[in-house]
Amino acid sequence: MHAARDDGAGIRPAAVPAPKAAATGAAYLRLEGVHKRFGGFTALQAIDLDIPRGEFVCFLGPSGCGKTTLLRIIAGLEVQSAGRLLQAGRDISVLPPAQRDYGIVFQSYALFPNLTIADNVAYGLVNRRQPRAQIAARVQELLALVGLSGSGAKYPAQMSGGQQQRVALARALATSPGLLLLDEPLSALDAIVRVHLRNEIRALQRELGVTTIMVTHDQEEALSVADRIVVMNHGVIEQVGTPTEVYREPATPFVAGFIGKVNRLDAVADGGQWVRCGDQRWQCAPQRGPAVRPGRPVALYLRPEDRVVGPLREDDPALCEGTVLGIEFLGGNCLAEVAVDGLGGQRLQLQYSLNQMDEFHVRHGARMRFALRTDRLRVFEAQEASA
Repeated sequence: MHAARDDGAGIRPAAVPAPKAAATGAAYLRLEGVHKRFGGFTALQAIDLDIPRGEFVCFLGPSGCGKTTLLRIIAGLEVQSAGRLLQAGRDISVLPPAQRDYGIVFQSYALFPNLTIADNVAYGLVNRRQPRAQIAARVQELLALVGLSGSGAKYPAQMSGGQQQRVALARALATSPGLLLLDEPLSALDAIVRVHLRNEIRALQRELGVTTIMVTHDQEEALSVADRIVVMNHGVIEQVGTPTEVYREPATPFVAGFIGKVNRLDAVADGGQWVRCGDQRWQCAPQRGPAVRPGRPVALYLRPEDRVVGPLREDDPALCEGTVLGIEFLGGNCLAEVAVDGLGGQRLQLQYSLNQMDEFHVRHGARMRFALRTDRLRVFEAQEASA
């Protein structure tokens, strides 16, 4: 994202108009003005999105945001109320699912319990009337690809959840589709299996180069596997960007609050790139969007890791002191909740590694000194932030 020029009129907030979610380069899949209404309820509105060939995209958002509906429209399992879809230049807007070029993996796997693993994987190939020997060779190739060689004679009930998901993935890839759709494919798995399998899916996608769309509500999952993330809320796209962009440069208050842990502070624009938060006055980096007039309330968003604990400069305008009110243990890291002097009772969560907890004596009730990375502050006009 490019920083806006500071004309001295006031803070330029991070908020930007609703994005036209297009990527550079030719689009393999293009969505133009997609709307979806269920009676009087609008599930999707004005969805514009370009996905280049070979990209791994995650649709991310809370339950009910429209991400699964959008995936089902791409698959032809739902019909859009307006708009059109193009895949490799072909208009697929009204084509039935069987005439679209994709493979899909559902959250429930949807394996046929009465068929062997080999027959499940071969299902799409049999329907295409391919020669039996060719089908058998392709099934063995796919089972090896997903790490299930020798499992073809088993039935789904004999496989673990992670193994069943691999079978579903192999079946989706059997016909060599141009597009792979994954609908919350890992949500039913245990945490350790989920992490392992998502890494396998990402490695496999890179190896095959298949354009992939995955629906998920898991932020960590999206951040770890996606080339780009489409953040959705209430049927609209809030932001499209790389994992780093949506985490470090959220375009809207929703994205700032939804992606990862974040502190929100009430403040007032103070002219130029300055904000006043309680008794503190901080200078922010240039922000995108229209300037906020001095004196207007703003909301500041800052990640728990965006702080300096040492060495500290005594003349640093972002130098703070406070009292540790509580500590949340997260394994290798901890979050310390700090009541910061001069912020009018507002609190911050600050992240420390276990080694830093010992080095800086971060304990319940302890006094602390630190400096905020004010260049990392994201500024939004307060009205927008509360919308």
